[in-house]
Amino acid sequence: MTTMTASHPISRWSNALWTGTLGICAIVAVIRPAHADPRAVVELFTSQGCSSCPPADQIIGDLSKDPSIIALSMPIDYWDYLGWKDTLADSRFSARQRAYSRMRGDREVYTPQAVVNGSTHVIGSDRAGIENAIGKTDKGTGVMSVPVTMSLSGKHINVSVAESKEPAASHGEVWICSIAKSVPIAITRGENRGQQVTYHNVVRNLLKVGDWTGRPESWTVPIENLTRDGVDGAVVYVQDGSREKPGPMLGAAYTSLR
Repeated sequence: MTTMTASHPISRWSNALWTGTLGICAIVAVIRPAHADPRAVVELFTSQGCSSCPPADQIIGDLSKDPSIIALSMPIDYWDYLGWKDTLADSRFSARQRAYSRMRGDREVYTPQAVVNGSTHVIGSDRAGIENAIGKTDKGTGVMSVPVTMSLSGKHINVSVAESKEPAASHGEVWICSIAKSVPIAITRGENRGQQVTYHNVVRNLLKVGDWTGRPESWTVPIENLTRDGVDGAVVYVQDGSREKPGPMLGAAYTSLR
């Protein structure tokens, strides 16, 4: 049993003004370890106002059952003017989608769009395309090569990122997402009027845990900073680049909070 001690403060990425530093503390007991070494992170940029999105939302639900894949829904807000304001949308997700486009050097911003391992994009309703992209990026140097683990201990989540064995994966940012595993929404206006759509692994908040420099690092995050808005799970990922210039996913882990 090893004592894990955080060495860096955690900063919060939020639209609201943040007025303090989140609590950091050491933990001793490590329980309920998350599934280790998934092979892919799939981010779906979706909208309740997009008639093409429900099939993609279902695919994310299916992928979320695969322990080797971390599937995330990131509802965007730029279709809100079409007659229905997305009740889960967050402008940060729209900004993230545009940042990916800038990094790729294209103008491909659309819904439903799936970004696989931070490296490539595909139409979110194309299940075969997503699976092909997973297979291709999984072979990329450094992509999903860094072991990341999470565990619950009392009122804290312990996050550990191992040492890199790939020269291409030597630094990155560590983020934790609070997620709601299943959110049914009755849509009464817009292109999906009259439908009830269930959204899976919906990201409800993002917190920056710290910066990783290729060496073993550990942090602890108070659960109270995550459990709100129906949150019942958490995902940690290590990504090359930055929020403004996101690069390949280097590693990730998932844990249930309930």
